[in-house]
Amino acid sequence: MKAVLLAGGLGTRMREETEFRPKPMVEIGGRPVLWHIMKLLGQQGLDDFIVCAGYKNEIIKNYFLNYLALNQDFTVNLGEPSRIEYHGSHDESDWNVTVADTGAATMTGGRIRRIRSFVDGERFLCTYGDGVADIDLDALLEFHKSHGRIATMTAIQPQSRFGVIDIEEDGTVRRFKEKPQMDGWINIGFFIFEPGIFDYLDDDTTVLEQAPLARLAADNQIAAYQHTGFWQPMDTFRESQMLNELWDSGKAPWRIW
Repeated sequence: MKAVLLAGGLGTRMREETEFRPKPMVEIGGRPVLWHIMKLLGQQGLDDFIVCAGYKNEIIKNYFLNYLALNQDFTVNLGEPSRIEYHGSHDESDWNVTVADTGAATMTGGRIRRIRSFVDGERFLCTYGDGVADIDLDALLEFHKSHGRIATMTAIQPQSRFGVIDIEEDGTVRRFKEKPQMDGWINIGFFIFEPGIFDYLDDDTTVLEQAPLARLAADNQIAAYQHTGFWQPMDTFRESQMLNELWDSGKAPWRIW
């Protein structure tokens, strides 16, 4: 099964970082968050990746084109033609990475539509290129196979961004709850799609999270895998700092390698 990574958005809420590089290339512990997602997928058996690039896609392309030089010592002979000898190895030598320029202004559904030829009519995983989780892929895939629908989305009950106060009718504060877990569920990506998903993606302006998911639900063709573990997106500079702090502490929940 191939893994499709949505990595082409503008990342406007992280302008401090994304003015110069796409958000999936913002680093955690010296490695792009995109690499961290690929690493947690690769550790669980997915090593064939399709990166849907867009905004500043050349940075993603250059990263993977120069992966050997960035991650290994090398000797270069500067003659004509030049020759490079790489020393040692790296743990990602079994990865197969396709970087597809899906357009700077293309929406999420359109990006998936544009890489149709790369998934070869097969089931595939698809997720966002800016969120990490301690997702159990075996459990996710088993759930997907069990219901027989076109799509599975992964959902989580997030914590509130703010503390909550319980107040009596007379104004008495009964108790405080510091950032409680919310009752509702939200989409965090880590989709499993059957080839039938492409029937729901009309054009490049299609936003996956709008009409396609709504139509799938109306057709009873999507189910939600309920993830109860860790998930954290990198939507803001503050979240970037938090993820780096987790990594530096040695307690990053998504680090399963």
